Amino acid sequence: MALTTRDNDPHEGQNVTDVAARPRKSNRFSSLDSFFQITERGSTKGREVRGGLVTFITMAYIVILNPLILGGFSAESAATDIEGGWLAAAQVGAVTALTAGVMTIIFGMFANLPFGIAAGLGINSFLAVSVIGDVTWAEAMGLVVINGLLIVLLAVTGARTAIFNAVPPQLKAAITVGIGLFIAFIGFVDSGFVSRTPGGPPVQLGDNGSVTTFPTVVFLIGVLTIGILMARRVKGGLLIGMVSTTIIAIILEAFLDLGFSGPDNPGGWHLNAPVIPGSIFSVPDFSLIGAFNFGAFERIGVLAATMLVFTLVFTNFFDAMGTMTGLSKSAGLADKQGNFPRLKSALIIEGVGAVAGGGTSSSSNTVYIDSAAGIGEGARTGLASVVTGILFLAATFLTPLTAVVPLEVAASALVVVGAMMVAQIREIDFQDFSVALPAFLTIVTMPLTYSIANGIGIGFITWVLVRAGSGKFKEIHPLMWVVSAGFLVYFARGPVTIWLGG
Repeated sequence: MALTTRDNDPHEGQNVTDVAARPRKSNRFSSLDSFFQITERGSTKGREVRGGLVTFITMAYIVILNPLILGGFSAESAATDIEGGWLAAAQVGAVTALTAGVMTIIFGMFANLPFGIAAGLGINSFLAVSVIGDVTWAEAMGLVVINGLLIVLLAVTGARTAIFNAVPPQLKAAITVGIGLFIAFIGFVDSGFVSRTPGGPPVQLGDNGSVTTFPTVVFLIGVLTIGILMARRVKGGLLIGMVSTTIIAIILEAFLDLGFSGPDNPGGWHLNAPVIPGSIFSVPDFSLIGAFNFGAFERIGVLAATMLVFTLVFTNFFDAMGTMTGLSKSAGLADKQGNFPRLKSALIIEGVGAVAGGGTSSSSNTVYIDSAAGIGEGARTGLASVVTGILFLAATFLTPLTAVVPLEVAASALVVVGAMMVAQIREIDFQDFSVALPAFLTIVTMPLTYSIANGIGIGFITWVLVRAGSGKFKEIHPLMWVVSAGFLVYFARGPVTIWLGG
């Protein structure tokens, strides 16, 4: 599709790139089409609705998983903080769906991009494992709020946009490819198609080198079904494939009663069994809203708390940057430099999501790579995000229903979409080794370390060092040096904290 550049976005004083540009209607807000620029981006309302639905189905697991990471059903099953406090799973589930719904709708309305926003899995795990041993949950969420405020400040001042623009196009392509491999690897792990080993190689196929469970077979059926439908260019192929595979999963569970996976039941479903609930309604408990404070600086000291905020900011900042880069390129919304429409608005709203996540104790909310599934279904505008957000709001009352689609089905969609994103590798010049090495390390580091931020950091550092060492010093943007130095501190934050007496 043809790419054109416009300078007339009232939200921002910068160029905006649109796909398949066509004459605009006289009244921009006269219809959904003109408000979301659906026709201009080569999409349709039906495609946007389907894409939003697919994104929700692919992301809905967070309403179930986030409470298991941050909370529990009792003090014995929950992650307890330094004072023995814990978060109730039902409360975490309610605020997780609420925050995701509100922020995704806001993102769709003002950034006009088909990206879903929800509690980030990297940061929530970091809080549950590494932070609450030293502070209370309320204090930990206060750190998340500060992290979000700093990100918003960086976005409002233009610093975040400047850093985004400083990243070379080929490194942005490598980030997209790395994310593609990352989400495919997530799909493989979540489905049980690959598993960790106590010894030998880090991962293995299935259980001891073979596929042995019905849920993993359902995953494989999903990959093949969705893949065939996509290859045949069937409209709604992703959605049709996920729905049909879910039906197969429900039938299998009804006859075989596989249950949940665990030490005593390795053949069960990995997160939620596909069972139609007796009651689909639940009354949400939003009492965690506002349950945060800034007491961490007094409890553990200013230096230690500052280092925790630094870690949160770097993880949040670059995870989101990498994800939005990959998604915009996958959607065909990025120009040759990797920039996309309403970039500054997107960066600001994503930062607000971090503030909202801390304020509701659902953890920092960020753009989800799972949105690639909706993009694969054809979503190109914020209308898809509005659909996704509305479904998340409905999920606050329909939590039991969100558990019907098993994680294995969502995983199959991620693998297919990952394959689609890897196609961006064609934009990387592997003949130039000063490009090839940083790109390669960016690509492989993401899935191997389970972190987008780690991949970006390794890519930045090797880019500036290898390019400078090969005599291309003048081609390196000064901000790349600044950010790379920051990543060096980020990777050495453990020893730095000890050295500073934290």
